Amino acid sequence: MTTYTLTLFAHVSGAIGYFAAMGVWLFGLTALRRAARVEQVRTLTDLMGRLGPLFGLSVLLILASGLFMAFTTWGFQTGWIDVALVSLVLIAPAGGLLIEPRRRFISRLAQDAPDGPVPQALAQQTRDPVLLTTVWTVTALLLGIVFLMTNKPSLIAALLVMAVALALGLASGALVMRRARDTAHDVAPEMNQPNIPMR
Repeated sequence: MTTYTLTLFAHVSGAIGYFAAMGVWLFGLTALRRAARVEQVRTLTDLMGRLGPLFGLSVLLILASGLFMAFTTWGFQTGWIDVALVSLVLIAPAGGLLIEPRRRFISRLAQDAPDGPVPQALAQQTRDPVLLTTVWTVTALLLGIVFLMTNKPSLIAALLVMAVALALGLASGALVMRRARDTAHDVAPEMNQPNIPMR
């Protein structure tokens, strides 16, 4: 057991923690769109809100261990390391700038709403396209960084991998939102039909 292997363990552990947190977020957002009652929205937003420390610790482990290995072993002349580090630095603020403020807003709306069916204003916020697309995009970019770590491609290939990951993340978010809108349109006419008493 060497310093490098311990640092690598910390690096991989940070990546696992980040993926676990993003997995809970993806589950939570899917469940939010299906939530029928305000109580469910409160529970889900509270669960997602508790992931902040895991996100912070994971990013710290990934960055600290990655920089240590770059300084001591790989060097910053290695193209894929530069691309991975820059990508991670760009991803890290997404939680604080785009994801968490929207979660807090949804949580406040749910706390202020009375128990019972989800009101329209709250339902619209649970389907926020920016929130969903950001989570999908960050997940795709993290997968791209893992690909760089395991395959160690050239600089051009690393840039291409991250570009593809970004495109896939944005496309995934857009596709999920489109399906959600189609489902909402299909359900709306059924909900608006008058109740006809059966004879």
